[in-house]
Amino acid sequence: MRWALVKVCVAVTAMVVVAFAVPLALVVKEMARDRAFTNAERQAAAIGPALAITTDRTELEKAVASTQAGADGQIAVRIPATESAAGVAIGQAHADQAALDATSRLGRASTVSVPGGYALLQPTAVSSGSVAVVEVYVPDADVTRGVTASWVVLGAVGIGLIIGSVAVADRLGTRMVRPAKRLADAAHDLGRGDLAVRVPEDGPSELRSAAAAFNAMAAQVNQLLANERELAADLSHRLRTPLTVLRLNAASLGDGPAGEQTRHAVAQLEREVDQIIRTARAQQSSSLSSVGCDAAEVIRERMAFWSALAEDQGRTARTAGVERPAGVPVARAELAAALDAMLGNVFRHTPEGAAFAVDVHSSEDAVIVLVSDAGPGIPDPAAALRRGQGDGGDGSTGLGLDIVRRVAESTGGDVRVGPSVLGGAEVRVWLSLRGRTAVGGGGKRGHKLARGRKARLVARA
Repeated sequence: MRWALVKVCVAVTAMVVVAFAVPLALVVKEMARDRAFTNAERQAAAIGPALAITTDRTELEKAVASTQAGADGQIAVRIPATESAAGVAIGQAHADQAALDATSRLGRASTVSVPGGYALLQPTAVSSGSVAVVEVYVPDADVTRGVTASWVVLGAVGIGLIIGSVAVADRLGTRMVRPAKRLADAAHDLGRGDLAVRVPEDGPSELRSAAAAFNAMAAQVNQLLANERELAADLSHRLRTPLTVLRLNAASLGDGPAGEQTRHAVAQLEREVDQIIRTARAQQSSSLSSVGCDAAEVIRERMAFWSALAEDQGRTARTAGVERPAGVPVARAELAAALDAMLGNVFRHTPEGAAFAVDVHSSEDAVIVLVSDAGPGIPDPAAALRRGQGDGGDGSTGLGLDIVRRVAESTGGDVRVGPSVLGGAEVRVWLSLRGRTAVGGGGKRGHKLARGRKARLVARA
């Protein structure tokens, strides 16, 4: 498209230049010719008064020499002989005798072509009663003087106009082609799976409309895929809670064959659900930082869900810090999945009747979620975090703390496991409100500063 536009502009500009430059060049040539002959007529007219007064050779020679053309030897005077006076010839004539006789006889000025130029023949009546002929020689150089320079200027102007049209066409073509190329590249990127690609809405109005339509389409595709993934993750996590109940109930069936089969079936079903959760989380991890939710609201909702099971098992459940909003840059489904994973671990790895609590502490830099229990605790917290990255063993999904860790790291935070004030284990989730650069962007020093802020925040809490 770009080169096609350049070719069209070159063709149109060339036609315009030719249409104007050729006639103008001919006009310039004609003007130079007219200027030369007008000057010759003026030189011939300067001899007229002298011829009207006298036919004396000496006087006429002085009159001829006083003119510019006469001084250059380009004026000749021919006075024919009469019965009372002899003929007079001054200067070198370029026209032949026949042309001179015809001009004298007809009494009309004429221009004849002679070798090297032209001769202007001007008839003038003299005192002797005859008609003298004044010849002014006009060289070809005078006829074409300034024409070549004018043609060069016209040619340069024409070439300049063509070059200017090429530059303008190239800029216009670039302005049109660049948005189109960006749109094509964005379409290829979207086809390869880059759902975050967008196109700047600039350029001609048609391309701006196309870019806006593409961006709307990409946003809609992104939203549809996000809804699908969130639905898959939500359904999977909704299954985990009844699976936990089934697992706990299966543990009370005893050691008989029916109990073993039930426990085996529950474990197998739980592994399948966890595999679905892995897939959904892997697909959704790229968009965690683009959404947010109220952590306090999510905690209230999930605690209301788990409180029924806690009541059945005689557990005391407590929450703190959920009365005021605590916004975090995490998707609602992601935070709910992390809470379900931590609370599920409490019910799975602590005896019935063990109390647990969920606390929220917030500041300008971060939100800390603490899940603590009154169970036996975790002897090796580092191993527990490593287990979250593996497959886990029997009775463990191997996924819970991994989900929590990914959610925390998506904001630039982290996860810590240690002893709780209730006597059991405590999982501390640090959710940064300043993004990845607030914690990890500055290297080790930035991480140490983040830990310092975290320590001060917990101390105030």
